[in-house]
Amino acid sequence: MAADDLDLEAEYNNRARVPEHPVHIAGWQRDSAAYRESARCELDLAYGPGERHRLDLFHPPGGDAGGPVVLYIHGGYWQSLDKSTSSHLARGANERGLTVAIPSYTLAPAASLAAIVSEIEAAADFVMQRTGRPLVVSGHSAGGHLTACLMARSGGLQFPVRVAMPISGLFDLPPLVTTSINRALGLSIEEAHRLSPLEWDPPAGGRLVAVVGGAESDEFRRQSRAIADRWGEAGVATRYHEVPGANHFDVIAGLADPSDPLVDLIMDLAADA
Repeated sequence: MAADDLDLEAEYNNRARVPEHPVHIAGWQRDSAAYRESARCELDLAYGPGERHRLDLFHPPGGDAGGPVVLYIHGGYWQSLDKSTSSHLARGANERGLTVAIPSYTLAPAASLAAIVSEIEAAADFVMQRTGRPLVVSGHSAGGHLTACLMARSGGLQFPVRVAMPISGLFDLPPLVTTSINRALGLSIEEAHRLSPLEWDPPAGGRLVAVVGGAESDEFRRQSRAIADRWGEAGVATRYHEVPGANHFDVIAGLADPSDPLVDLIMDLAADA
């Protein structure tokens, strides 16, 4: 189908596409609160001066195996949610021996998208400075966009980001401009192009696994294929991975299970970080 024929609101409005999304989000909140109670964790570490410049560190229950740190970036179209809805997603990597960092960031419209990208760079650098270790970066939806931004523009950080796993990410932003998602973002078409990792120079090498749910919209699947293809042509080792039957909200569920294929992918990437 030609892009001009697509109903972009229907393609990108995931809360409308998945009417039961409140159940998923309530589950994230419940499971995250429970995990914070039981996990070895350091909460609300400040990586910057802003109210939401805070991150949580979750440590492996049996001791850190000494590998890279997983940085997981929450979604919410850059305008909702925070780190407290993602704590439970650290469990899978924790139980495989990796420390996981989960930051919050200032939300639109209080912050521009360009400012949010800079905040995540600051969070990543804080984690690397504090631990002395490189990162495996992952993130969901808007967090997938920020994951790709971080990998593409990590030259100024303590260690370059060489491996990443965006989940249901957004890499081509102009289609969002005419949708309801853009009300809080206020992106012009020029800004949308400028902040699209698909239009940037790809990173020099490294590995990227673009994950998406098999039941997601055509556009979300297109976006993940596009970043894998574009960066793959430029020399990044890329892989496109669909989670069978998963929608936009349950696609991340496997991160909480140490035996899930998503955690296997994280561990595989960690070997090259």
